[in-house]
Amino acid sequence: MMVRRRPLLFAPAALALPSPLAAQAAWPTRPVRVVVPYAASGGTDILSRALGEALRPTLPQPFVVENRAGGAGVVGSEAVARAEPDGHTLLVVVSTHVMNRYHLPSMPYDAIRDFTPIAMLTRNTMVLVAGANQPFDSLRAMIDHAKRNPGRVGTGSTEALSSFIGQELARRAGVDMPDVAYRSGGQLMNDIVAGHLPTGWTSTVSAAPHMQTGRVRILAVSTAQRSAFFPDVPTAAEQGVTEFDLSGWVAMLAPPRMDPALAATIAGTVQRVFDDAAFQQRLVALGVERDFRPAPALLEAMQRDDRIWAAAAQSGHIRPQQ
Repeated sequence: MMVRRRPLLFAPAALALPSPLAAQAAWPTRPVRVVVPYAASGGTDILSRALGEALRPTLPQPFVVENRAGGAGVVGSEAVARAEPDGHTLLVVVSTHVMNRYHLPSMPYDAIRDFTPIAMLTRNTMVLVAGANQPFDSLRAMIDHAKRNPGRVGTGSTEALSSFIGQELARRAGVDMPDVAYRSGGQLMNDIVAGHLPTGWTSTVSAAPHMQTGRVRILAVSTAQRSAFFPDVPTAAEQGVTEFDLSGWVAMLAPPRMDPALAATIAGTVQRVFDDAAFQQRLVALGVERDFRPAPALLEAMQRDDRIWAAAAQSGHIRPQQ
């Protein structure tokens, strides 16, 4: 519940507030632009819009989601890296943001150094989806089908992480499954439903709205544990692809050199929403795994991922696009 301030009565006390709260009084003074550097209707877009909607009653200015897709997230991210660090331009990205430096031939920014971490928002378990009209109903059956039809069972992806997961699964299974790139999870799922794409890796958020239609199957999850959203779906490891455990995250970043007090204010505002029981129920309904972590933990996760992808690139499991 929002408490209205009465500045005439409490102005002296306001002067003594700690700096994060003082910064909050001056933020935001105009609409906050939340850049999602991917196409609309994907999981990150859906989450960002749900967050903006939940923030609307608590802030004097709206959170406005702007989709700036292109270059595997680079176009929108670069715009934020060059923006003023005044709290009115923010970025919501998936963990591919870090992986891109090993996947793309060149980058106009450093994914860690050129952004201010605000908070990790959610975990991104990936699921392997297939149309119900496909001639396989399990991961093992799909692998057997792909072996009988080398190069003819494409697997869709929306960014570097889902592409890597798909190709890593194919590598470990010893099959040729061409990667088919999509701009968003929504577009990928539409082609799965229509039967134009045999399989694809996408987030639980993108898959969830289609599960009641009976036209989509989930063959496996990418993590070592089953997903709470799809508890009946076995992991890849349970189906013979041992030690397969890959997932991502969704995080909020800001332009570089943001004042720490302002960054803390923004993080605290977002955390209050993520701690709200009604919003948590909303996340469950969307198929989103809440995993809120403050800026230091987000920075640690980004640095850890950078080490993982650097090792994968050195071993040849990630190759830059030509």
